[in-house]
Amino acid sequence: MERKPATYADLEALPEHVVGEIVAGELHVSPRPAGPHTVAASVLAFELGGPFHRGRGGPGGWVLLIEPELHLGQDVLVPDLAGWRRERMPRVPRTPAFTLAPDWVCEVRSPSTARWDREAKLPVYAREGVRHVWFLDPEARTLEVFRLDGARYSPRATHTGTGRVRAEPFESLELELAALWDEA
Repeated sequence: MERKPATYADLEALPEHVVGEIVAGELHVSPRPAGPHTVAASVLAFELGGPFHRGRGGPGGWVLLIEPELHLGQDVLVPDLAGWRRERMPRVPRTPAFTLAPDWVCEVRSPSTARWDREAKLPVYAREGVRHVWFLDPEARTLEVFRLDGARYSPRATHTGTGRVRAEPFESLELELAALWDEA
């Protein structure tokens, strides 16, 4: 029996303690993130927010948001973090969802989302022209940086450990990995 494609009504019917997304008509439900995931995403948002979102101690020029709901074609995605260059999105729309694809997304990996992020979401980001994708894995203590080249992503760097790194498109900031793993 053929299954009906998931709809936005299916997302709205989900309980609040889960995150729902739709890619290619398939509904994917994952639990709210655990502590290490939340720490990594929060610290990264704090680190990037001042210099890039607000222009304090950095170049500014970005709109950075935590868990925005993206409506990209028929797909509904919720990256952990997303950023738009201000020249593309000078003002944040007053809508609950965003139809303009971001310039950068960061997916914080967890056991329940790791495969989904790479196999289902990454092709959607490529199709929509998201220039940079980061995979941040607090358990493995890695930051993978990808850049869109044509229709595919190419790895730009894999950072591990607790040192300081520069990662595109935010390479003007030295990012302390230890803080993302709650070790600083």
